[in-house]
Amino acid sequence: MAAYILRRLLLIIPTLFGIMVVNFVLTQFVPGGPIEQVLAQLEGSGDVFEGIAGGAGDAAAGATDTDAYTGSRGLPPEFIAELEREFGFDKPPLQRFIDMMWNYIRFDFGESYFRSISVIDLVIEKLPVSITLGLWSTVIAYIVSIPLGIRKAVSDGSQFDTWTSALIIVAYAIPGFLFAILLLVLFAGGSYFQIFPLRGLTSDNFENLSLLGKAGDYIWHITLPVLASTISAFATLTLLTKNSFLDEIKKQYVVTARAKGLKESKVLYGHVFRNAMLIIIAGFPSVFIGVFFAGSLIIETIFSLDGLGRLGFEAAVARDYPVIFGTLFFFGLISLVVGIVSDLMYVFVDPRIDFETREG
Repeated sequence: MAAYILRRLLLIIPTLFGIMVVNFVLTQFVPGGPIEQVLAQLEGSGDVFEGIAGGAGDAAAGATDTDAYTGSRGLPPEFIAELEREFGFDKPPLQRFIDMMWNYIRFDFGESYFRSISVIDLVIEKLPVSITLGLWSTVIAYIVSIPLGIRKAVSDGSQFDTWTSALIIVAYAIPGFLFAILLLVLFAGGSYFQIFPLRGLTSDNFENLSLLGKAGDYIWHITLPVLASTISAFATLTLLTKNSFLDEIKKQYVVTARAKGLKESKVLYGHVFRNAMLIIIAGFPSVFIGVFFAGSLIIETIFSLDGLGRLGFEAAVARDYPVIFGTLFFFGLISLVVGIVSDLMYVFVDPRIDFETREG
């Protein structure tokens, strides 16, 4: 097993490198880079040099004799050259990529072009929203879907199985953003009830609340966005659980266990459960990471939540390359490591699995 883990760890290097190369090359062909973004903002502002800190502002300060708007006359070439130097665009693409990867290997992700904050601090600032949506959505989906899937498998073909299948398929078909709007209209003062808050993770007086009050306020705020982000997750997990149980129930060892007179609950949860839950339990790390880092832009926007979804979208629109590539490298690395953890979970749940033997 150690040799398998070592091979998978070594495979991370070329895989992550390939991801970064492909995305870096693609950005070279995307029009409207960060320099163009800044110039477009400056040419439409009251002061052409306002908001630019550091040497670029100093280099441009001597290029105008007045504080009047100079956008109509164009920006000084010296200013543009200094701006390119600060952003690193005075170097050829290959050199920029090598410098970027060298910094990322040392976990130096740099600073956002437009927010004057390091990429790591920016991600940490957005994490509470992603932790909330990712963690609770995954936990609730597992808590509901696994018992429901088991019940559906036991009563396969019954009326309960039929109408629950219809419900979860309808829920799967409803877009998350549409369900979020429906929840707002019904329960957040849209047209009917004012039960839940309209936006944010906490209230304005959150810091002044007691520990119990903070917990209640937090749950009060996350109820609607978590429901909206979880609604479509039930179908896949429930049907996967059901089908896994059905496959195991039909096997010979289950028939033998029943023939020995074991109670049905002992057969299901003492024998079938372990084998049927292998693929579901072992896949938990990758499912959680997928939900955690995916970040639902639309749901975050609807509920005014500033998470990783909105961060990624805003960085892409603004061509904030340090944020784009820094988060891509970091989350890509985590995803690859979690893939190894998922394999280890398979072995933990069922020690009979041996990846080294299968590879051989």
